Amino acid sequence: MENYRDFNAKTIDSWNSEGWEWGQAISHEVFSAAQKGDWSIVLTPQTSVPMNWYFPFVDETGHFRKGTKVLGLASGGGQQMPIFVAAGADCTILDLSDSQLASEKFVAERENYEIKIIKADMTQPLPFENESFDIIVHPVSNCYIENVQPVWQEAFRILKKGGLLLSGLDNGFNYLFDEYEAPMTIQNVLPYNPLINENQMKKALAENDGVQFSHTFGEQIGGQLKAGFVMTDAFEDFYDDNSRKNHGFPEFWATRALKI
Repeated sequence: MENYRDFNAKTIDSWNSEGWEWGQAISHEVFSAAQKGDWSIVLTPQTSVPMNWYFPFVDETGHFRKGTKVLGLASGGGQQMPIFVAAGADCTILDLSDSQLASEKFVAERENYEIKIIKADMTQPLPFENESFDIIVHPVSNCYIENVQPVWQEAFRILKKGGLLLSGLDNGFNYLFDEYEAPMTIQNVLPYNPLINENQMKKALAENDGVQFSHTFGEQIGGQLKAGFVMTDAFEDFYDDNSRKNHGFPEFWATRALKI
């Protein structure tokens, strides 16, 4: 196999050609509402990020304070960053998928705004100076990389003091099961890592899932703490209403971490 990260980027491009929900750009109406301070984003599939998570960078009108610099880290798709731009932030998007970045360019051209668009691999040193950003938005995406600690270390490096890392995280529960219809039985052993498990790799390739990885609490939460962040808030989330009904166990975490 080629570099698995490049393979995953191409897999996401194939999903987008079929209408993947996380690659569909926001509408003009959503953009216009955000310009008026009426907006929300998700880091995980269902639950919107609380507005108080953006304090002190968003004022009481729902707009970012002048000069607030935001990085969308592996968050292409024309969803979060266009809303942040509309609400007044100076935004940069970094992703490895061509189609995800194309969605960002599409919205920027449609709404006539500027955004820095960078194609890069989040597992490598990020192409930014120390203390470049006030906020990093990192929705569920590190399930496509094997080792998440370098991401947390680089995020800490490029955030300004007082800056925020807002992350959506897969907690690993997804990878225990192939089917989510009740009754459910465990079908996979964790860690889910196709690079070291031949059966998992065969299944991933056969089902066009890309090469995905489960990560532990220690890697996801402990890794942010190890990098130097202070965790200030968090919530759990479900994939959809069916997963809530069929097993009642949240598959995702969202975290708010502060660089002090």
